[in-house]
Amino acid sequence: MTDNTVIVLDVETTGLDFTREKMVEFAALKLVNGQIVEEYETLINPKQHIRNSSIKIHGITEDMVKDAPVLEEVMPKILDFIKDYPIVGHNVIFDYSYLNKASVDLYQKELTNPRIDTQQMFKEVFPDEFSCGLDALMTRMGVTTDTRHRAMADARGLALSYPRLEALYRQKNAWQMSQLENVDYLFERYLRIQDAIQIMHSELSDIKSIFKVYFEQGGREITSSTGEVLSYGSKVTHDYDISQIKDTLKEIDAWDKVIRVNNGLIDRILTSNGVSEENKEKLSQARVDIKEVRNIVIQKPDKIKTY
Repeated sequence: MTDNTVIVLDVETTGLDFTREKMVEFAALKLVNGQIVEEYETLINPKQHIRNSSIKIHGITEDMVKDAPVLEEVMPKILDFIKDYPIVGHNVIFDYSYLNKASVDLYQKELTNPRIDTQQMFKEVFPDEFSCGLDALMTRMGVTTDTRHRAMADARGLALSYPRLEALYRQKNAWQMSQLENVDYLFERYLRIQDAIQIMHSELSDIKSIFKVYFEQGGREITSSTGEVLSYGSKVTHDYDISQIKDTLKEIDAWDKVIRVNNGLIDRILTSNGVSEENKEKLSQARVDIKEVRNIVIQKPDKIKTY
């Protein structure tokens, strides 16, 4: 049997932007052929402030890490533990970015470990799952842990979930591989399904407009044969002057919930030629998270669609 060794890990941090924030906890488990054979965990003194928003997630305070070893002390142990094994993480690019930044800062050397993202695997195996978070994965895999959002608890939960997820992923991948000889036909079918969906969306819109007219003409509620009830209502919405309520929203801890940044637009601005390097630097300094998404692109004569 081939030795299948991976490192399942998780990090907790002072904040979400790996270019400015630091690790406060690291935990990893070595899996050999699906079995946990070794563990390593440590708190880390980041030598900087831990954001309250992060403390609310992992519960690690500055007092808890004040006597912990600093990164310069623990990084050799971390690198010795992970070696060049594949790294497994849930949204692994987040954990990897912190580790890679630490390696570059301390040793001027980037990590070369292959990355395995269980979040992407989970989406692939269960595309209809509403949530793709670690909690949802563990529930699907029948895994429970006593504590969540500490590095070892999350890493252990993922390590216990990974073997079954990997098996399901391999099963689906085997089926996908068996379909490669049909890829030309599948592309044509994909386009036909897309066209059918657009037609159905148009039809749904037309039907809903008929429902609206029906109720405005005094129609009653309708109950379907399966129990769904069609009714008609309305709600009032308002526009707000955000400058007048910004401080209040921050005071009640609602600012981040109210404001939705167009991240895709900002990413495009950062790669455009019409913005000064100074402003690009200011925008890049505001990054608070990182994700890795792989897309297919369908090019048509008049435009490009990404799905």
